[in-house]
Amino acid sequence: MTHDASATKGYTGLSAGFVAVIASLVAVHACMATTRVAATLWVLHQGYGGGFVGVLLSLFAVAPLGLSLWAGRLADRHGFHRPVGIGVAMAFAGAVLALCAQVLGWVWLLASGCLLCGGAVAVAAVAIQREAGLMAHDASQLKRVFSWVALGPALSNAFAPVITGIVIDTAGFTAALVLSTLLPLAAWAIARRVPRHVPAPAKAGVKPRPAWDLLKDRGLRNLLIVNVAMSSCWDAHSFVVPVVGHAKGLSASSIGLVLGSFAAAATLVRLAIVRWAHRIDDVKALRVAMAVATVTLLVYAWLPGTLGLMLGSAMLGLALGAVQPMVLATMHQVTPPDRHGQALGLRMLAANGATVAMPLGFGVLAAASVAAAPLWLMASILVGAQWAARQIESPRHEPPGGAP
Repeated sequence: MTHDASATKGYTGLSAGFVAVIASLVAVHACMATTRVAATLWVLHQGYGGGFVGVLLSLFAVAPLGLSLWAGRLADRHGFHRPVGIGVAMAFAGAVLALCAQVLGWVWLLASGCLLCGGAVAVAAVAIQREAGLMAHDASQLKRVFSWVALGPALSNAFAPVITGIVIDTAGFTAALVLSTLLPLAAWAIARRVPRHVPAPAKAGVKPRPAWDLLKDRGLRNLLIVNVAMSSCWDAHSFVVPVVGHAKGLSASSIGLVLGSFAAAATLVRLAIVRWAHRIDDVKALRVAMAVATVTLLVYAWLPGTLGLMLGSAMLGLALGAVQPMVLATMHQVTPPDRHGQALGLRMLAANGATVAMPLGFGVLAAASVAAAPLWLMASILVGAQWAARQIESPRHEPPGGAP
């Protein structure tokens, strides 16, 4: 059975199959998150400075820049299992290298492990997002599906650092990195439960079109602009909250509460989309989210005390948390089914490029002006991105999924 439009009408794996898809994403992402926390704490414990920690963290985002487009082509050509298998192998190899680095004391091995773990998430996530989209049969199903897809990494980011910290405190760094090596194995065991649906082979003599060719589509091009602008706001918030909180004299626990309110709101809005997806218009929801984010970014620095910043972070969490499900759902409707992987690869490339570049720019801007300047910059960018959002046309392609 193939994953073309006709063949996918009978795909009914949204119950057990969909749970396995999301669980495999959580496991792969948790390997990366666990390795990231254990690696950064270990190098600090060894006496390395914050600059080296920054280099390690950047490696997790650098790898997807080179792999995203290839991951998209791989997913369109081979479906779910081969790309996820490659991602699992990369994650396992990265975790093993990190473990060996901790045992041997070789930092270059740790850097290689971080690079592999970051790339593993890119390769696996594109295939997982593509497969999840093919499990939906209408627009409201797409929003529900991608709300769950977005919740996967959120759950991993919420629980993996806590569990890693407990393991390190009770059993040491080696035990934490051993845990990292087990998570990819769990991901593959789960992924094997997903039904196999191989995409239809390309027609003989037909040369595959490059992913950049998709940018000729105005709807997709504008959608990527909106996605990059909103994801950069996420980075700006993460950058500014500790700086603004410190300037206001907030304690570390208070700053943690502010950051936690953002994550909690982003999670809640995705759960709400799961429940009320059939009542939501994707494009209108994107525009409203952008407007809410713009206003919040402009006034954030003047919000009073911990409670004020928590409220502002929660509003940003609601706005930015709603974006990923809407963008992914719309993307699956405005791109042809046989090129979903390429479109997802382009999105990941753009988002990770912003993640690597924006924090550096935010640091320079804040140092040259005021701490809240990155928020004001992103507010102005969102005002410009509203033009792109208004240009997004109604979806042309119905998702070729199966029954829910």
